Amino acid sequence: MELKTKINTEKGKQVLEITRDFDLPIELLYRAYTEAELIEQWMGTKVIKLDCRSHGGYEFETTHNNQVVFSANGVFHQVTLNEKIVRTFEMKNMLIGVQLEFLEFQRINSNSSRILITIIYKSEKHRAEQLKLPFASGLSTAHDRLQEILSKTH
Repeated sequence: MELKTKINTEKGKQVLEITRDFDLPIELLYRAYTEAELIEQWMGTKVIKLDCRSHGGYEFETTHNNQVVFSANGVFHQVTLNEKIVRTFEMKNMLIGVQLEFLEFQRINSNSSRILITIIYKSEKHRAEQLKLPFASGLSTAHDRLQEILSKTH
């Protein structure tokens, strides 16, 4: 089955580009990335901290059997309502290191929108470490949940 979330990589580059179209208004898609309750639902992780403004920060954590299995944090560098988020992202205890992420929200029409995510890694090797994980399928599954959950609210 073809994934709805498209991931583009170019050999020899340290950049990853992600594109996904949603049957959701842009305002709702943006809220899915900036409101703790929605993030927890579609990402399936606990939001420890979320200060979604320029120079704010965030921290996410997922546990299984009382053990932390995923922990990530970062800093927001730029936040523009319904348009753009620029942030860092770092998963603890991973070889990937800190990433710089540019999230752009685009209106397709009144009921459809697109997210374009550009991720810059320290090196092509760091990007390769990310791609060794079930990253593409995991992100597409999370985006499928985002679409399903938010479709019920609008």
